[in-house]
Amino acid sequence: MGAFSTALSGLQAANTDLQVLGNNISNANTVGFKSSNAEFADAYGAALVGSAPTYGQVGIGTRVMTVAQQFTQGNIQTTNNPLDVAINGNGFFQLNYNGDIVYSRNGQFQLNSGGVIVDGNGAELLGIQAQNGKLTGATGPLTVSQNALPPQASSGITLALNLNSTNQNLSGAAFNINDPNTYNYSTSNTIYDSLGTPQLVTTYYQLVSGGTGSTTATSGETWNVYYSATGTTGSGGITSGSLGQLVFSSTGQLVSGGPFNVNPPLNWQDGAQSSTLNVSYSGSTNYNAPNAVVSATTNGYGVGQLTGLSIDPGGNIYARYSNGQSQVLGQIALTRFANNNGLQNLGNNYWASSYSSGLPLSGAPGSTNLGVLQSGAVEQSNVNLSQDLVNLIVAQQAYQANAQTIKTQNTVVQTLLSL
Repeated sequence: MGAFSTALSGLQAANTDLQVLGNNISNANTVGFKSSNAEFADAYGAALVGSAPTYGQVGIGTRVMTVAQQFTQGNIQTTNNPLDVAINGNGFFQLNYNGDIVYSRNGQFQLNSGGVIVDGNGAELLGIQAQNGKLTGATGPLTVSQNALPPQASSGITLALNLNSTNQNLSGAAFNINDPNTYNYSTSNTIYDSLGTPQLVTTYYQLVSGGTGSTTATSGETWNVYYSATGTTGSGGITSGSLGQLVFSSTGQLVSGGPFNVNPPLNWQDGAQSSTLNVSYSGSTNYNAPNAVVSATTNGYGVGQLTGLSIDPGGNIYARYSNGQSQVLGQIALTRFANNNGLQNLGNNYWASSYSSGLPLSGAPGSTNLGVLQSGAVEQSNVNLSQDLVNLIVAQQAYQANAQTIKTQNTVVQTLLSL
């Protein structure tokens, strides 16, 4: 009767192999799925280790030793969703699924009604949270606020100008913002008050030493600098005054001048907080070339509405706003294990840690033994479909062969019974 049990063990092993291969094939299009292999071992009657060898010992069949998952990298496929994230390398996403911590390679994420980043099952993506555009170090669900980015009042203007060395000397003219004949050049810049209202600040430049028409020999030029700001509580909605002087050498380099402070602070008609502006002229020159703005930068910005999201390879999630600003909303954390095959498979593309897997070790993508992230992409199943279809045929033949063994043994038994 031993042949029956031997063949039965073969049938059971082949059936397990068919189930494993069938599961692989059915999940060939499952994002983040990891294929499995059934591993077998031969079976012999019980024997003491170290006892004398038993010559001619016949095996009693086979058994399934383990079903091992293969954690090889799957192909990465691009998508149109910026919240889709593929892991290129080692690691798992860490998720909160109904209060339990689970791990996944499926990076198909979306926002729920509360702005929390979740997967298709509603599990919350965990990582390093941020506040006011800075990572706090606290771990928790990652969220995307739909609120507008508050405005930031401007506090400085940086100008790099070239003031033409052949400009007309206007040392005898009293400056008047309404009379272009009292200054040589002007340029305007938009700044923002504390309410996010754009305000216009204009600076004016009057050559008072050197230049065309000068009656005094100089080794360089001196320019008076004035300003005006509209939308203020000043007369006619304009506040104006003097900033200081720019002094250039005979080689056209800025020798002295600035940074200047607009004083007194600018008071705005819309009720915003008063603004104290700093105006810098680093890099300005005095060459025989047209008056021009080489570069101009201001800090501060108006109110910004959320226009998009992006995720960098290090897992940092950035919000982009309509005012041209961006800020970090959090950082996706990855988790690794000493033994991935020790993870407990929970289904739904989830695994749980176990004693065999070792403790979870979390960190930033790209850090020690952790892969990097690719936004707008997902990791496909690592199933080798053509290979598994061939293996399926082999498993089927093994099943049929073991079934034939039982049939043959049954014929032998019937022959013996008929004697």
